[in-house]
Amino acid sequence: MDETDRRIINALQGGFPICEAPYREAASALELTEVDLITRLQRMLETRILTRFGPMYHAERMGGALVLAALAVPEADYEHVAGQVNALPEVAHNYRREHTLNMWFVLATEIPAGIPAAIDKIEAATGLKVHAFPKLKEYFVGMNLAA
Repeated sequence: MDETDRRIINALQGGFPICEAPYREAASALELTEVDLITRLQRMLETRILTRFGPMYHAERMGGALVLAALAVPEADYEHVAGQVNALPEVAHNYRREHTLNMWFVLATEIPAGIPAAIDKIEAATGLKVHAFPKLKEYFVGMNLAA
Protein backbone atom coordinates (compact mmCIF):
# COMPACT_ATOMS: atom_id res chain seq x y z
CA MET A 1 0.00 0.00 0.00
CA ASP A 2 1.48 3.29 -1.04
CA GLU A 3 0.64 6.87 -0.11
CA THR A 4 -1.97 7.15 -2.87
CA ASP A 5 -3.76 4.05 -1.55
CA ARG A 6 -3.74 5.61 1.91
CA ARG A 7 -5.21 8.85 0.53
CA ILE A 8 -7.95 6.84 -1.22
CA ILE A 9 -8.85 4.90 1.92
CA ASN A 10 -8.85 8.00 4.07
CA ALA A 11 -10.92 10.02 1.60
CA LEU A 12 -13.55 7.42 0.75
CA GLN A 13 -14.66 6.50 4.26
CA GLY A 14 -17.95 8.32 3.99
CA GLY A 15 -18.92 11.05 1.64
CA PHE A 16 -18.64 9.04 -1.58
CA PRO A 17 -20.26 11.17 -4.29
CA ILE A 18 -23.80 10.42 -5.33
CA CYS A 19 -23.91 11.60 -8.90
CA GLU A 20 -23.86 10.33 -12.47
CA ALA A 21 -20.11 9.54 -12.42
CA PRO A 22 -19.19 9.04 -8.75
CA TYR A 23 -15.83 7.37 -9.37
CA ARG A 24 -14.81 10.18 -11.73
CA GLU A 25 -15.77 12.80 -9.16
CA ALA A 26 -14.01 10.95 -6.31
CA ALA A 27 -10.94 10.46 -8.48
CA SER A 28 -10.86 14.14 -9.38
CA ALA A 29 -10.88 15.14 -5.71
CA LEU A 30 -7.90 12.79 -5.21
CA GLU A 31 -6.14 14.14 -8.33
CA LEU A 32 -6.40 10.71 -10.00
CA THR A 33 -8.08 9.46 -13.13
CA GLU A 34 -11.29 7.46 -12.80
CA VAL A 35 -9.51 4.39 -14.25
CA ASP A 36 -6.62 4.72 -11.79
CA LEU A 37 -9.02 4.98 -8.82
CA ILE A 38 -11.04 1.94 -9.90
CA THR A 39 -7.87 -0.05 -10.65
CA ARG A 40 -6.41 0.76 -7.24
CA LEU A 41 -9.66 -0.14 -5.46
CA GLN A 42 -9.83 -3.46 -7.34
CA ARG A 43 -6.20 -4.23 -6.44
CA MET A 44 -6.78 -3.40 -2.77
CA LEU A 45 -9.83 -5.69 -2.74
CA GLU A 46 -7.96 -8.51 -4.52
CA THR A 47 -5.02 -8.28 -2.13
CA ARG A 48 -7.38 -8.00 0.88
CA ILE A 49 -6.05 -4.60 1.94
CA LEU A 50 -9.75 -3.82 1.72
CA THR A 51 -12.28 -6.53 2.46
CA ARG A 52 -15.21 -4.54 1.18
CA PHE A 53 -15.90 -1.34 -0.73
CA GLY A 54 -19.49 -0.23 -1.08
CA PRO A 55 -22.39 1.52 0.58
CA MET A 56 -23.70 0.62 4.00
CA TYR A 57 -27.44 0.03 4.03
CA HIS A 58 -29.77 -0.22 7.00
CA ALA A 59 -30.81 -3.82 6.37
CA GLU A 60 -33.70 -3.82 8.82
CA ARG A 61 -35.33 -0.76 7.27
CA MET A 62 -35.18 -2.63 3.96
CA GLY A 63 -36.94 -5.66 5.44
CA GLY A 64 -33.79 -7.61 6.28
CA ALA A 65 -32.18 -8.63 9.54
CA LEU A 66 -28.83 -8.43 11.34
CA VAL A 67 -27.44 -10.46 14.21
CA LEU A 68 -24.10 -10.42 15.98
CA ALA A 69 -22.96 -14.02 16.34
CA ALA A 70 -20.07 -15.89 17.90
CA LEU A 71 -18.47 -19.31 17.89
CA ALA A 72 -16.10 -21.06 20.30
CA VAL A 73 -13.66 -22.46 17.76
CA PRO A 74 -10.92 -24.90 18.76
CA GLU A 75 -7.62 -23.16 18.01
CA ALA A 76 -6.41 -25.99 15.77
CA ASP A 77 -9.49 -25.58 13.56
CA TYR A 78 -9.67 -21.79 13.59
CA GLU A 79 -8.50 -21.04 10.04
CA HIS A 80 -10.59 -23.87 8.55
CA VAL A 81 -13.73 -22.70 10.37
CA ALA A 82 -13.03 -19.06 9.44
CA GLY A 83 -12.96 -20.14 5.79
CA GLN A 84 -16.26 -22.00 6.17
CA VAL A 85 -17.96 -19.05 7.89
CA ASN A 86 -16.54 -16.43 5.53
CA ALA A 87 -17.71 -18.43 2.50
CA LEU A 88 -21.32 -17.62 3.35
CA PRO A 89 -22.72 -14.48 1.71
CA GLU A 90 -24.68 -13.72 4.88
CA VAL A 91 -21.46 -13.07 6.85
CA ALA A 92 -20.63 -9.36 6.80
CA HIS A 93 -17.63 -9.28 9.15
CA ASN A 94 -15.57 -11.82 11.02
CA TYR A 95 -13.13 -11.03 13.82
CA ARG A 96 -10.90 -13.11 16.09
CA ARG A 97 -11.20 -12.40 19.80
CA GLU A 98 -9.22 -13.58 22.82
CA HIS A 99 -12.16 -15.18 24.61
CA THR A 100 -13.88 -18.55 24.84
CA LEU A 101 -16.11 -17.21 22.06
CA ASN A 102 -13.14 -16.46 19.85
CA MET A 103 -14.86 -15.86 16.50
CA TRP A 104 -17.36 -13.00 16.19
CA PHE A 105 -19.21 -12.10 13.02
CA VAL A 106 -22.30 -10.31 11.77
CA LEU A 107 -25.03 -12.11 9.88
CA ALA A 108 -27.05 -9.97 7.49
CA THR A 109 -29.96 -11.40 5.58
CA GLU A 110 -32.59 -10.11 3.18
CA ILE A 111 -35.46 -11.36 5.36
CA PRO A 112 -35.62 -12.05 9.12
CA ALA A 113 -36.11 -15.79 8.49
CA GLY A 114 -32.71 -15.77 6.83
CA ILE A 115 -30.93 -15.46 10.17
CA PRO A 116 -31.91 -18.87 11.59
CA ALA A 117 -31.29 -20.39 8.16
CA ALA A 118 -27.77 -18.92 8.09
CA ILE A 119 -27.13 -20.13 11.64
CA ASP A 120 -28.27 -23.62 10.64
CA LYS A 121 -25.86 -23.58 7.66
CA ILE A 122 -22.93 -22.53 9.85
CA GLU A 123 -23.72 -25.12 12.51
CA ALA A 124 -24.07 -27.84 9.87
CA ALA A 125 -20.81 -26.84 8.16
CA THR A 126 -18.72 -26.39 11.30
CA GLY A 127 -20.34 -28.69 13.85
CA LEU A 128 -20.16 -25.78 16.31
CA LYS A 129 -22.98 -23.98 18.13
CA VAL A 130 -23.61 -20.45 16.92
CA HIS A 131 -24.35 -18.02 19.75
CA ALA A 132 -26.65 -15.33 18.35
CA PHE A 133 -26.94 -11.91 19.99
CA PRO A 134 -29.87 -10.02 18.48
CA LYS A 135 -29.79 -6.25 18.64
CA LEU A 136 -31.73 -4.81 21.57
CA LYS A 137 -31.05 -1.14 20.92
CA GLU A 138 -29.38 0.67 18.06
CA TYR A 139 -26.58 3.21 18.38
CA PHE A 140 -24.81 5.00 15.56
CA VAL A 141 -21.06 5.21 15.86
CA GLY A 142 -19.31 7.01 13.04
CA MET A 143 -15.87 5.49 12.72
CA ASN A 144 -13.13 6.31 10.26
CA LEU A 145 -9.77 4.58 10.36
CA ALA A 146 -6.65 6.40 9.22
CA ALA A 147 -4.71 4.32 6.70
